[in-house]
Amino acid sequence: MFSDVIGRGGKFVLDRIVRLLASLKINPNLLTFIGVLISFWAAWEFGYGNFRRGALVIILAGMFDMLDGEVARVSRSVTPFGAFYDSVIDRYSDTIILQGLMVYYARQQLLGYVVLVGIVFMGAVLTSYARARAESMIPTCKVGFMERPERIVLLVIGGLAGRMEAVLWVLAVLGNWTVINRIYYTWKELHQEKGVLRAS
Repeated sequence: MFSDVIGRGGKFVLDRIVRLLASLKINPNLLTFIGVLISFWAAWEFGYGNFRRGALVIILAGMFDMLDGEVARVSRSVTPFGAFYDSVIDRYSDTIILQGLMVYYARQQLLGYVVLVGIVFMGAVLTSYARARAESMIPTCKVGFMERPERIVLLVIGGLAGRMEAVLWVLAVLGNWTVINRIYYTWKELHQEKGVLRAS
């Protein structure tokens, strides 16, 4: 019951903010750009080991990431370019935040964790790439359970709880497992499609 009240209250506030921004004719792409600028702030905090502060800044960046789509919908300014732009900027945000962590562990001379962040980096980039490349050949490839929202939530939890190293291990393993899963799924779908074509 209490969570429902919080949810309705949050939606009420979000709707009012969205309608205000739409009435002011704020370009949704500008909100997207502001979000990536805030990601630099989060990376700066992470780079100096301020994990809790960095996590809070990520939440702020996430608000802009959420607002841009809603403002575009309310103002009826949804465009194919806007969706493309938002997706590309999201990849920049991911990269910027992870680089902040990489800088922190490099400054602490913890080479193992620098490599670990690099492995997380690979998983984060290839998760979206694998899906985009797969969907140029098959209808859809949404398999796996470590996409951007999950990564962001885990980074926030790691920062707030002071368990960033544990979170990085989870991201490294599950992120790259998602990529492998998508590779296998695409192979299976193409193999089945080839079999159907032969049968026909």
